[in-house]
Amino acid sequence: MTIETKTCAADGTDRSDLIESLREKAREMRKDIVRMVGAAKSGHPGGSLSAADILAALYGRVMRHDPANPTWPDRDRFVLSKGHACPVLYAALAEFGYFPREELMTFRRINSRIQGHPDMRKTPGVEFSTGSLGQGLGAANGMALAGKLDGKDYRVFVMIGDGESQEGSIWEAAMAAAHYKLDNLTAILDLNGLQIDGPNAEVMGIQPVADKWRAFGWNVIEIDGHDLAQILDALSPEHRTAGKPTMIVARTVKGKGVSFMENAVDWHGKAPKPDEVEKALAELDAA
Repeated sequence: MTIETKTCAADGTDRSDLIESLREKAREMRKDIVRMVGAAKSGHPGGSLSAADILAALYGRVMRHDPANPTWPDRDRFVLSKGHACPVLYAALAEFGYFPREELMTFRRINSRIQGHPDMRKTPGVEFSTGSLGQGLGAANGMALAGKLDGKDYRVFVMIGDGESQEGSIWEAAMAAAHYKLDNLTAILDLNGLQIDGPNAEVMGIQPVADKWRAFGWNVIEIDGHDLAQILDALSPEHRTAGKPTMIVARTVKGKGVSFMENAVDWHGKAPKPDEVEKALAELDAA
């Protein structure tokens, strides 16, 4: 499925202003990702940077949520199934008011609320503890099914990785979501083409991935995962299909925004050194 982008937001506000605002949010999130991983000397910058535009759109526009009341029963839910990319989630939560931005610099420290993988027991705004790959989609299924059983109108969003899509549990959950007609569920595939051991195509090819999701009974939308207009339109309620969960296949660039990290597999799980942090921040400021 392809979609046409709009010139005005649903509430009549100017789309160009909205998109520019979200673009700036994504830039700040990318800077925070670089800073926190650099300070911790550990973490996963590549797949965090690739997802920043999508999370900026979700938290900045699409989702119904309240940072002052993270457990509000009627909130929309977001699950980061590829939990190693938690720097992007923490950056989004800080950007949109769940905890002070300064706390990002405690990333991966003992007793910090923001650990190397998301912990729903400690971090406000984290819906599910992830890190063991392949588990987040099943958890999101449960949240979406609970919403239907409880007569709630909240939406559930989940991001999965392309390397993670080699996990059999992803496809069990995909089958279950279609079976239970979870049209309140939207999954986003961060299709950046790389995983820790190299290109997906060499490790375990997943293509034609959009056709696979269609075959499993999902409504599939393919987009450029860095084009905020396309992201917003794909996430819009009007592009849901009654009786079907939605999969957004988002083509992205691993390490997006930092030239020496882009499309470089080494930056899947390597922290930048202090001089590399400064270089990356300068590039992001100049973008």
